[in-house]
Amino acid sequence: MVKSIAKGCLQFTGLFEAELLTELALRFWEHPLANDRAFRNDLLESASEILRASVAGQRMFEELEPQNVNFVAALWHAEYVGLSTETESSPKEVKARRKWLNSMMRAIPSCFCDPKMLE
Repeated sequence: MVKSIAKGCLQFTGLFEAELLTELALRFWEHPLANDRAFRNDLLESASEILRASVAGQRMFEELEPQNVNFVAALWHAEYVGLSTETESSPKEVKARRKWLNSMMRAIPSCFCDPKMLE
């Protein structure tokens, strides 16, 4: 039986710890909307949807098989998609949100690569 990281992470999204990790990731890497509760909740819900799609076999990342999408990668992808469809943010906010995406990916690259590379 193949272990599904995405399935385990999807189960994690219903826990308080998922909310905490979401908030900490936003604050630590200085996301401009970290203080916006509605944004945090929407981001967590979007990450959950990404994990549901991954469990169903939909590919979200070129480098990751769907079953290997983890919670951090799902958060990142949720913000990436949200930012790419955003039309009301100021240029300054867009720049800060892109910086968050880049900072997160550089700081924890292991969340964005095939887990077999880490063995």
